[in-house]
Amino acid sequence: MKTRLFHLHALSALHVGTGQGVGAVDLPIARSRATNLPIVAGSAIKGVLRDEFENEKSPNKLKTSDIKTLFGASANDENQNAGAVAFGDAHLLLLPVRSFAGTVAYATCPFILKRYQRDLQNTGDDNIPKLPQPSKDAQTVSDSQILIDGNKIALEDLDMNAKVDKLAEEWAAKIAEAVYPDNQDNWRQELTQRFVILPDDVFSFLADTATEIRTRIKIDREKRIVDKGMLWTEENLPCETVLWGVFGVAVSRDRKNPKTADELNQLLPEKELHIQLGGKHTVGRGLCRLLIGQ
Repeated sequence: MKTRLFHLHALSALHVGTGQGVGAVDLPIARSRATNLPIVAGSAIKGVLRDEFENEKSPNKLKTSDIKTLFGASANDENQNAGAVAFGDAHLLLLPVRSFAGTVAYATCPFILKRYQRDLQNTGDDNIPKLPQPSKDAQTVSDSQILIDGNKIALEDLDMNAKVDKLAEEWAAKIAEAVYPDNQDNWRQELTQRFVILPDDVFSFLADTATEIRTRIKIDREKRIVDKGMLWTEENLPCETVLWGVFGVAVSRDRKNPKTADELNQLLPEKELHIQLGGKHTVGRGLCRLLIGQ
């Protein structure tokens, strides 16, 4: 199986939920059981991609036989076969956080970068920055727009000391290149100048408290008041969130359409895909860029 990295960039608030919540939020987003960090299930991405490739009006439309080979046979198909493509969950890489200076910061932490580094290595990338040393201070780039007086940052209701770090600059450039691969220099600069590496505990706190919570209602059409019980809250990952994951393509398991892993890889688009992922489509949630690494 040939494995590759993918990146998911939210262009609007993203809600990939777990159903009814038991806490203060009625409809929370999906989170990893071990870390409590937000995730997007690989099955959600795989399902959206299959729908994209089946769409007659899509420029990425594939032949029915190739769709069956890549994603597996449908339940009512007489000839059953497993799909050749396997998508892992997408993990949080950059979390947009409200900043006193520079409007917004794109935050990550050493724990996340260590996992990201491991996946880069496992997919054959040989140009990977070293991991930053653990620090109680935030680590930023030299031309950072989120610094206050040159040595502090203020994110949400937290203020903390910050320092310029060369490894932060290297990681900012590495991630910006992955998210904006087509020499989109203006957007790369926007990301790098707002990039910050936070201590693990601070980032974990913000990943719990700095997500977007929206309150929604349903109006009774005749009475013009809120329907009984029709007030609820939804949690979303904010616009500009970046996630990453790993996917693999194996040889065809479809006897009627035998192909190698390399041949099946060629069927996947090289350019970014614009998809809509998760729930709440009709109110604009889930617009994303999907970038599949080559």
